[in-house]
Amino acid sequence: MMKDLMGKIVGHPQLTEGTAYAVLATIGTCHLLNDMIQSVIPALYPLLKESYGFSFAQIGVITLVFQLTSSVFQPFVGSYADRHPQPYSLAAGMCFTLAGLVALAFSPGFAPLLLSVALIGCGSSVFHPEASRVAQLASGGRKSLAQSIFQVGGNGGSAIGPLLAAVVVIPYGQHAVGWFALAALAAALLLGRVGRWYALVLQRIRERRRASLAAAHSLPERTVRKAMAILVLMIFSKYFFNACMTSYFTFFLIGKFGLSVQQSQLCLFAYLAAFAAGTLLGGVLGDRYGRKYVILFSILGSAPFSLALPYLNLGGTIAMAVATGLVIASAFSAIVVYATDLKPDKVGMIAGVFFGLMFGLGGIGSAFFGWLADMTSVGFIFKVSTWLPLLGVVAVWLPDVRPARRKA
Repeated sequence: MMKDLMGKIVGHPQLTEGTAYAVLATIGTCHLLNDMIQSVIPALYPLLKESYGFSFAQIGVITLVFQLTSSVFQPFVGSYADRHPQPYSLAAGMCFTLAGLVALAFSPGFAPLLLSVALIGCGSSVFHPEASRVAQLASGGRKSLAQSIFQVGGNGGSAIGPLLAAVVVIPYGQHAVGWFALAALAAALLLGRVGRWYALVLQRIRERRRASLAAAHSLPERTVRKAMAILVLMIFSKYFFNACMTSYFTFFLIGKFGLSVQQSQLCLFAYLAAFAAGTLLGGVLGDRYGRKYVILFSILGSAPFSLALPYLNLGGTIAMAVATGLVIASAFSAIVVYATDLKPDKVGMIAGVFFGLMFGLGGIGSAFFGWLADMTSVGFIFKVSTWLPLLGVVAVWLPDVRPARRKA
């Protein structure tokens, strides 16, 4: 008899009861592989800048193209998935990433590089909304925890990517990017299995979601719009700052402290690893204490650490980067789940919008800070970007939407 990822017999009445941790672990693993691949792109910047003589502005344009293709399609994919879920679209999207990696390994110049990162971005655009939807549907009511398990996989991948780039790509050159195609292939196979599980249980999940929507907490439309605007500002604050860190932290460390490229990549790994750990913490706290307070603590609470970062010695700079990453990362899962609580019938679209904003604003931020670095200096852009977390104070005006209590 056929069994699902949880090891239960298909058709069993309890199939969708509780939190499907095996599904969440598989989705989280695929998110790790997907974002590990994506994080190789900024890790390549010092190599590409040296090999092709790119300016900081060109580096910013590469990030902009990648982030926009990662973001523009996401709300449309999510909206379509809300109405017509496509379980196997997850595996299909990963094939775009696979093609982009192979092209990136052999791209001879600026235009082919842009095409390569655009293909990888399209794969990500397909992956995130539907995978986030699957994570919530497998949550068993623990939505912040489920979203954070999914998200911590992505953040873990973002942290591992630069480390692998330092070990594999930097010593052996651009062609070594092709080895990451094996990760894309593994993710496609795992997502095919997730798609099979999703297809088997989809009808039962729909029925349960209709029942939950009938009991969903509703707020006045004006309040919802105000809350959404605040959440967008939080995403702006978080990912403009993060764009500066992920794209230019290595250049900052090399210029100020004379580190090698590989040493600077290890420092970036420390920041991104803390970012991954903070994501899981935010999910646990969001279910327990309320998502509004996690959002407020995460964005505004990171400001003291970020403001000190540009003015310290090497040890202090790394310590402040780690502390900032740990605190500020806890917001994203809470933001996505808070937003889907406001629009519970549009989970895919909302996830697509916020993942799209995450990538799009990150790309715009990278291009902006690249332009500003060319006009001023890398040190100056860090002094500017570290003020962004102070915008977190506006989270005070979010309505206090508590997670629904589960019946015993």
